[in-house]
Amino acid sequence: MSTGPRVLVVDDEPAILRFLRPALTAGGYGVATAESMAEAVRAIAARPPDLVVLDLGLPDGDGKDLIRKVREWSDVPIIVLSAREREVEKIEAFDLGADDYVNKPFGVGELMARMRAALRHRSQQAAEMPVTRLADIEIDHAQHRVTRCGQEIKLTPKEFDLLAFLARNLGKVITHKQILSAVWGPAHTEDTQYLRVYVRHLRQKIEANPNEPKIIHTEVGIGYRIMEPA
Repeated sequence: MSTGPRVLVVDDEPAILRFLRPALTAGGYGVATAESMAEAVRAIAARPPDLVVLDLGLPDGDGKDLIRKVREWSDVPIIVLSAREREVEKIEAFDLGADDYVNKPFGVGELMARMRAALRHRSQQAAEMPVTRLADIEIDHAQHRVTRCGQEIKLTPKEFDLLAFLARNLGKVITHKQILSAVWGPAHTEDTQYLRVYVRHLRQKIEANPNEPKIIHTEVGIGYRIMEPA
């Protein structure tokens, strides 16, 4: 029996379940499955998993409704695995609380990399780490200070707030609306051009090559994601 993280795969496609179970088990995960929203809710409530992989097209409803329901009482990481490619579907899933979104057809290597990132973010949140390290960049949340190789990078207060918010959600896609609401307030959720300007300024200060960013990644039409540089 695996002693690794427990994953609940919510999907009603037998082929997906037959493919994922052995692949995830070989990767060291404990795997449980559910084929409907009702079954998934019962499984999460009875024995909370460490992560949920969720298809949106379920026989008894839309998977986005499951995200909404689960987020009322659980912060378990949720990775959507879906054939729906429209940006509006992805934005709605993220705004409801999904941690990531992988399109079908997919590679199991990519999915497992996204799973590791989501689990790492969860563990960092649990530890309430005061410092985030991204290669040679160090973000000290308590001191409101950013350094590269020990040398301070001068940021404006709002630039720091933006970088810190993204860093606290390391590896997670954050929508424009979520960022603007958290950093500038609910009255600014439509000011996406304003956000782009700040992201551009941040990249100029922390990226080795602002034209080929390795830290602040753009999720086109959706938002941004901070990643650890390879």
